[in-house]
Amino acid sequence: MKTANVADLRNDFRKVAAWISDGESVIVKMRGKSFALLTPIRGEDGPPMPKIDFAGQLKRIWGDRVFSDEEVRQMKEAEREGQEG
Repeated sequence: MKTANVADLRNDFRKVAAWISDGESVIVKMRGKSFALLTPIRGEDGPPMPKIDFAGQLKRIWGDRVFSDEEVRQMKEAEREGQEG
């Protein structure tokens, strides 16, 4: 069983989430004392939920596309105006 403190959750949640995704339970400590227990959710006693490949999904959608600063500015502006860009 792994141990993390509140600062780990705040500053390095990705590492803690990876432990949980790998099936580990994590004891959370606050000021050196056990505070909570994080455990993976299993469906019908099966394996932990699969990891989602966000980077792969982005690459499938956008390819190697890199937006210019102007394109990003326009997208943000359109989003603020409630339009799809």
